[in-house]
Amino acid sequence: MFEKVNPAHADKLADRIAGALVDLAYDREDDPRIAVEVLLGHGACHIIAETSVHIPVTEVIAAVNRIAGTVSVDYLEVPQDGHLADNQRGAFRCGDNGIFKGMPVTDEQRELTEIATGLFSAFRSDGKYVKDGDRLIICQSNASTRDLKAMFPDAEVNPLGPWTGGTDVDSGATNRKLGSDMGDSVTGGGLHGKDLSKADVSVNIYAWLKAQETDSPVELCCAIGDDNVDGKPYSEIVEIAREYIAGLGGFEKFAEWGLIR
Repeated sequence: MFEKVNPAHADKLADRIAGALVDLAYDREDDPRIAVEVLLGHGACHIIAETSVHIPVTEVIAAVNRIAGTVSVDYLEVPQDGHLADNQRGAFRCGDNGIFKGMPVTDEQRELTEIATGLFSAFRSDGKYVKDGDRLIICQSNASTRDLKAMFPDAEVNPLGPWTGGTDVDSGATNRKLGSDMGDSVTGGGLHGKDLSKADVSVNIYAWLKAQETDSPVELCCAIGDDNVDGKPYSEIVEIAREYIAGLGGFEKFAEWGLIR
């Protein structure tokens, strides 16, 4: 059983905006410290960024409008907590306590992700999809039932009829669709809107990659300040995550589909 949402879903728009701001921070520093929360909907976007790097509000607004259209932007930028900043001074150490689980991607998750990406390529609008064994549920906005049934004759298509989707009818928030992004690997930490020093980003990516390589579950934990995880220097885990994010094209691109893409 698996649910996938596409990059035009309101929650994913919020994730993408958060990722875009992290990209802007990395444009200014090699290793910034930043955590971004986004609440988006009904013509407004509220953002709080705890950051070591100043991002001009004009660039924030430009990123929001590019991703979510013309909405009003309320941007609050504050320094990162001094204790957290000291934790990372001079070397990478785990930025938080956490437990992390990497699970191999299932055939069902791959199949639904392929369906989701195909539908997004065709319609470029808000969509949510569920697969539970032989049962396939497709909710695709701005698409006719006839067209969708022609593509997927055995699926349950838009059960309540046509819908428009987007942030005029729904709100979005960062890290609210982690099941879509991580599948069976989801635990307590959020992937999006954070720099690589944060264990929620780097250790989650590392555990997931290791699970795909070994085809076995991976379970890890860390305490804030740890300089080793899974027998590796934390700095090495950060570099593994950095390479993965760079290969996708940055944090905003990562936020589009998450780890399962």
